[in-house]
Amino acid sequence: MERQFLVDDFQLSESWRLFKIMGEFVEGVDTLHDIGPAVTFFGSARVKPDDPIYSKAEEIASLFVKENFAVITGGGGGVMEAANKGALKAGGASIGLNIVLPLEQKLNRYTSINVQFNYFFIRKVMFIKYASAYIIMPGGFGTLDELFEAVTLIQTKRIKPLPVILVGSDYWAGLINWIKSRLLDEKRISAENFDIFQIIDEPEEIVKAIKKVVIL
Repeated sequence: MERQFLVDDFQLSESWRLFKIMGEFVEGVDTLHDIGPAVTFFGSARVKPDDPIYSKAEEIASLFVKENFAVITGGGGGVMEAANKGALKAGGASIGLNIVLPLEQKLNRYTSINVQFNYFFIRKVMFIKYASAYIIMPGGFGTLDELFEAVTLIQTKRIKPLPVILVGSDYWAGLINWIKSRLLDEKRISAENFDIFQIIDEPEEIVKAIKKVVIL
């Protein structure tokens, strides 16, 4: 009998979790469905305001707002904060999709629109659904996760192709060389897969590259 109670409690908690998941989807869609063309920024939460990467993310975000794009980030610090700051100061929609984590992260103060998520996979859906392009700044495991998920979804045609721009040729060079020497040379991927992403360093060139393929 005790075991049956434990099973029933587990089933009840799982059922309520489904409602929480549905609720997060609904809140995300309701909040973001009217934002228009948007660019999503990914990058390290550990970047400090005096780091050139921070300044570059802020500048790129500001340029996109001036071209009528909204800016989406994960809502945290570092690159995310910089991009939100650039967007807000330029007078545009500065969106933070924050995730609840045990040790980090806190929503930065430069968002004009924000949604808080408990589930990474729902947050990822929102990043993809509402992005017209991805800007991948230098970052760690989370940034790599978002980069490879976007590339995989485009490669497998699960989403429509969208520009994926890696910013920082020096930072990404080692990874790209490894992909070429291991994945490509050993025929784990095709040469055309490299067309999915570009490496661009100059902020103005990044904006130009995306404007060529995104209809406003």
